[in-house]
Amino acid sequence: MIQHQVVIAGGGPTGMMLSAELKLAGIDVAIVERRLTPDIDGSRAGGLHARTLELLDQRGVVERFLDAGYTAQVHGFGTVHFDIGDFPTRHPYGLALWQKYIERLLADWIGELGVSVYRGREITGFRQDQAGVDLHLSDGEPVRADYLCGCDGGRSVIRRAAGIAFEGWEPTISHLIAEVEVGTEAIEWGVRHDARGLHGLSRVAYEIRDGKVIYGDSGPVRVMLTEKTVEHDGEPSFDDLRARLVEIYGTDFGVHSPIWISRFTDAARQAAQYRKDRVLLAGDAAHIHYPAGGKGLNMGMQDAVNLGWKLALVAKGAAPASLLDSYQAERHPVAAQVLQDTMAHVAFMRPDPRSKALAGLASELLQTEDSRKRFGARMAELDIAYEPGAGHPLLGRRMPDLDLMTGDGPVRVYELLHKARPVLLNFGEPGTLGAAGWTDRVPLVDAVYDGVWELPALGEVTAPGAVLVRPDGHAAWVGEGTADGLAEALANWFGPAAD
Repeated sequence: MIQHQVVIAGGGPTGMMLSAELKLAGIDVAIVERRLTPDIDGSRAGGLHARTLELLDQRGVVERFLDAGYTAQVHGFGTVHFDIGDFPTRHPYGLALWQKYIERLLADWIGELGVSVYRGREITGFRQDQAGVDLHLSDGEPVRADYLCGCDGGRSVIRRAAGIAFEGWEPTISHLIAEVEVGTEAIEWGVRHDARGLHGLSRVAYEIRDGKVIYGDSGPVRVMLTEKTVEHDGEPSFDDLRARLVEIYGTDFGVHSPIWISRFTDAARQAAQYRKDRVLLAGDAAHIHYPAGGKGLNMGMQDAVNLGWKLALVAKGAAPASLLDSYQAERHPVAAQVLQDTMAHVAFMRPDPRSKALAGLASELLQTEDSRKRFGARMAELDIAYEPGAGHPLLGRRMPDLDLMTGDGPVRVYELLHKARPVLLNFGEPGTLGAAGWTDRVPLVDAVYDGVWELPALGEVTAPGAVLVRPDGHAAWVGEGTADGLAEALANWFGPAAD
């Protein structure tokens, strides 16, 4: 029998990011993935948001992704784009990078970390008891795990087998999307927005020359078409794509050699619970929505970073299983807001005059400096605050990546998080703050920072005396001259003090 502390169903971006988090924390983790290789057909989704880039920076691998893509101001809502170039982050931009490259880089990283990946297999069911989970694999191999994580997409087998409801809204619009070769140069490039809906054709392949993005004049073409109905039986075919092209453009442009064809809708659904005993959900298995704003892949990777360190502490026995309840408490509201945002985005896209009037009014209101700061931070996912409550505005928010001076020399905050461990930063007199009872889990760093403390959307804030930074980069406790509440925060987030 194969045994692991944690088994992850699904080797996409969410599953691989979660496996990296667990492996960095010393957990025996394995992925079960139906694909035989890490490569996927076509480019699929594209882009990493500012906060996701920060998380990759916290693990010391962001340069791999930056080198493979190109940065751009990509955050927006409807027809309004928000320039976040002056935001207080080292990554005041989005990264244009197709999912196939993101997955390849993640696969290389988890390979270096030594994550076990069982390819060409699927989890078809499971049975859990008080001590663990017995998994049923498609090849009949018995597997036992302490915990099972479903990162297996919107049609998640794990979610269904766990009996977790997937609640939300039915689709009102459906699109065909494909990557194909074309047989003519007379292509109508770009986006067409007509009474039937939104359609478009664009090149996929690009290269960067002298800092500029140059799209090639050959290679695959991405096609996106609005369908006439939302009711469909089975998967779309190449004939469906060609027929719809003719209906919309009057020609199929000689398309041939399809790389992949798929369908997506604006259905918006969310798992009623992200955890059921020893089974947890992340990514599309926990939430699906219209892809406006490119939130899906990013939310999944952020789910993984929120969950990973908590699950690692529980799997090690260093923290009680109740710590896992904070995963849903923190991430469920984030996804719920994204579902609302994407439904609003679809409403603004509708071609009828009333929807256009509403979209025009909203666009006008969004083009203010206050909206740029507020919604720019929201779309870039830099404004997320996990139950901050009363106290310093940094509490519950992402820790800025400050340039610190320590006894060991200069260091960035995010460099201190490369091992996916928390850190207690003391900005007061050295030796005046400690974490006795937690030193095995929470290192203390005496640091000096003389610059301005600034948070996206909030602006300048008062410099704190100390900050307890979680492995995901969020502030778990902020000290303002005293250590009041520190021991409680350490116990809440990292388990009871050692004897």
